[in-house]
Amino acid sequence: MADTVESIYASIIGAMTDRRRILVGVAGPPGVGKSTLSTQLCKRLADDGHAAAIIPMDGFHLDNAILRDRGLLHRKGAPETFDVMGFISLVHSLREGKDPVPVPHFDRDADRVREAAETVDTTCKVLLLEGNYLLLDRQPWIVLQELFDLSVFVKAPQSVLRRRLIQRWLDFDHNRNDAERRANENDIPNARLVLEHSVPADLTLAFEEGD
Repeated sequence: MADTVESIYASIIGAMTDRRRILVGVAGPPGVGKSTLSTQLCKRLADDGHAAAIIPMDGFHLDNAILRDRGLLHRKGAPETFDVMGFISLVHSLREGKDPVPVPHFDRDADRVREAAETVDTTCKVLLLEGNYLLLDRQPWIVLQELFDLSVFVKAPQSVLRRRLIQRWLDFDHNRNDAERRANENDIPNARLVLEHSVPADLTLAFEEGD
């Protein structure tokens, strides 16, 4: 039976214990709806009295100056353009849960990371870690899977992703040709990588054409 938002929520509740927080990895290609799902789950948890927070992997984008020096600025968003070891270190700290942990966020409008944009308190019971490459089947990303209590993969047909990724650039006031070029050169190859090289998740939410 296909997983739904309701069944994913029920699985999170079922994984909770009185002893410690749980970490839920929410992975999937860019533009698929990971952030929307994470927001829905977080709100539902809060409404039911469970302290929860969303931890976006996007807070670990390498700075544009570093990417420029490495000749990777045009590939921003690809696996090699993230501080993956910094993210892994953060996940370890969050899993221990002994102290409040500052977490960076990515400011999409400013195109830069904002350090310590929020702090995850020790009372937070469920952490929804959201990002494209959390289930990638290659080093060093693959070590993340051992740190999740539950993993969710969100997927959609490539035709749906292509439409959404082009629209994302159009929403940032790019013209149609530029939006299609940006999506075809970087976003869509990244999406294909995630779809083809992610290990199986505990739960899968699949969108179809028309969703």
